[in-house]
Amino acid sequence: MTRHFLDIHRLSAEDLRAILDDAHARKAARKGRPMGWVDADAPARDRVLAMIFEKNSTRTRFSFDAAIRQLGGSGIIANAGDMQLGRGEPVEDTARVLSRMVDAVMIRANVHEDVEHFARVSTVPVINGLTDRSHPCQILADLLTIEEHRGPIAGKTIAWVGDGNNVCASFMHAAPKFGFHLNVACPAEYHPDLLDLQRGGTFVGLTADPREAVAGADVVVTDTWVSMGDGDYEARLEAFDGYTVDQALMDLAAPGAAFLHCLPAHRGEEVTDAVIDGPASLVWDEAENRIHAQKAVLAWCFAG
Repeated sequence: MTRHFLDIHRLSAEDLRAILDDAHARKAARKGRPMGWVDADAPARDRVLAMIFEKNSTRTRFSFDAAIRQLGGSGIIANAGDMQLGRGEPVEDTARVLSRMVDAVMIRANVHEDVEHFARVSTVPVINGLTDRSHPCQILADLLTIEEHRGPIAGKTIAWVGDGNNVCASFMHAAPKFGFHLNVACPAEYHPDLLDLQRGGTFVGLTADPREAVAGADVVVTDTWVSMGDGDYEARLEAFDGYTVDQALMDLAAPGAAFLHCLPAHRGEEVTDAVIDGPASLVWDEAENRIHAQKAVLAWCFAG
């Protein structure tokens, strides 16, 4: 059976834990090695990963390209606008063609349903590199980073401050799977999707007060208030007034609390320089860990 990695809520807690453990092991095993060194087991040897981008990308693009190379495979990168997708070819037809040309496909897409439609007919693994509804690879990298610096994620409290966006959704999906509590602070008009909130169950709490969400938290996470494609910049800046993660807000978290941001950051809006460049910030390790988390996802897909 083809293994797709589309959303965290679709996978069992056991599979997700195994992927995260493999990410830890793969990162530890290559300590001190050059970035082009291939992992000893090379689970992607002779395999080709297609990477399709409908959105601009830095971390997703470089990390997946590095990941497939470190697993012993190779990659082909394409912007959707340069493909027949950009001229209206159905995603299902593209999926059928690429299934005969590559061994897996990663898609960074505008619309979540397009990735689902692609995976429905694809005979090779499909990985969600980001959509408007979720960003599962980012959350695995975040959990890897937290566990590296603060120990096991189970039982910890994470505070999300800002927009109830795709990254927030994947955190809500992950909370019951990994056993952590998630405090979400969002303005009412930018609250998370109610179905995603339901998926989080008792592991997720929702408030409009950032101070309430952050109080006693082990990790504080935020993201840009205005994502690619959002056209209500001024309205968002007004709605998120008071949601900036500054040192005063961090001081309400538990002693030694960590700060995460998936980047790129709008410094001075959702986070201050003092926090993102300060001792609590793990954002650079978080960015690097996209490679290791995605290597584990790819290895899991290929093992199916």
